[in-house]
Amino acid sequence: MNFKKMMACALACVLAASVMAGCSSAPAASAPAAPAQESAASGESVFKIGVIGPLTGGAAAYGVAVQHGAEIAVEEINAAGGINGFQVELRSEDDELDNQKSVNAYNALKDWGMQMLVGSVTSGCCIAVSEYSKEDNMFQITPSGSAADCVQYDNVFRICFSDPNQGKASAQYIGQNMEQKNIGVIYDSSDVYSSGIYQTFAEEAGNQGLNIVSAEAFTSDSKTDFSVQIQKAKDAGAELVFLPIYYTEASLILQQADTIGYKPVFFGCDGMDGILGVENFDTSLAEGLMLLTPFAADAEDELTQKFVAKYQEAHGEIPNQFAADSYDAIYSIKAAAEKAGITPDMSISDMCEAMKGAIVETTVSGLTSSSMSWEASGEPNKEPKAVVIQDGAYASVQ
Repeated sequence: MNFKKMMACALACVLAASVMAGCSSAPAASAPAAPAQESAASGESVFKIGVIGPLTGGAAAYGVAVQHGAEIAVEEINAAGGINGFQVELRSEDDELDNQKSVNAYNALKDWGMQMLVGSVTSGCCIAVSEYSKEDNMFQITPSGSAADCVQYDNVFRICFSDPNQGKASAQYIGQNMEQKNIGVIYDSSDVYSSGIYQTFAEEAGNQGLNIVSAEAFTSDSKTDFSVQIQKAKDAGAELVFLPIYYTEASLILQQADTIGYKPVFFGCDGMDGILGVENFDTSLAEGLMLLTPFAADAEDELTQKFVAKYQEAHGEIPNQFAADSYDAIYSIKAAAEKAGITPDMSISDMCEAMKGAIVETTVSGLTSSSMSWEASGEPNKEPKAVVIQDGAYASVQ
């Protein structure tokens, strides 16, 4: 009898100790420190949203902007009471614009407890990660993955325009709003983003009275010397050069065109956003460059002005489209989650099923659209905008 009492007492002590450990706000000695990019929320029952993108390397202007835009949205949402009364935790992982590292980032976020994903930022990485989020039936919304296959599965939605839509819209805008009709194109045939936009641009160009007089490709193995492509565009009489490429390569093309005195109008898509931040780039070379984008930082609506002010205060620079995309992605999650009535204790799959049904019945007024909705295909319905670089800054084209 004394032995049973002794065991009962010992068991009670163990249970009491475990309860005290569970209630303690101090982390266990072996627990890893939270990364600098993690935005922590209070309480044990929270929504955990992961972000994946290139936070270092040549495309960091995209990934860092996405991280910062998402952080601002989460801070606002938590300050206003969270989602369905629950706070939100945000954690970002760097994929360095590498497909396998993006998958590794996805797995790291799963180990952290991610329930929904904002990412990946770039198309190739987004496609790679979607193979895994599909298996897990996790809700995924990419802010800027624009390749058609980014949303090939029913658990994946996007904020940005697809590559086909960007190519067609660019041809329509140039044909209907610009005097230049002889068009040169320089694109990356090894990149799904660039080649996808070029394909639909070329298909629509004829319908808009545009003559593609030169179309020259490069690949990821030859993206520093564009002298041949530029010279062919110049010799063919291209008055406008369409660049459906990323800002790093575009900055080199503008520099190299300038060395031979070739000054056509340059026109890009959302991948061009970030060119003003390229290190050691003479931004005067980008004067007059145009691009289609759903976000203009100089827009006069109250939401844009408040976002730009917060971003400038926090990071000392004007936000680009990618920051706006991720801000809208977080608020789109919030809108769909509230329509679906989800809670953090739901399984990832049940949460995803509820979100898939809710988002197609949701309309969001955000930075990149005053009235954004979604098809079951994952594609957004929204209006494009054109901006031009004037005096070293983006300006809306009225």
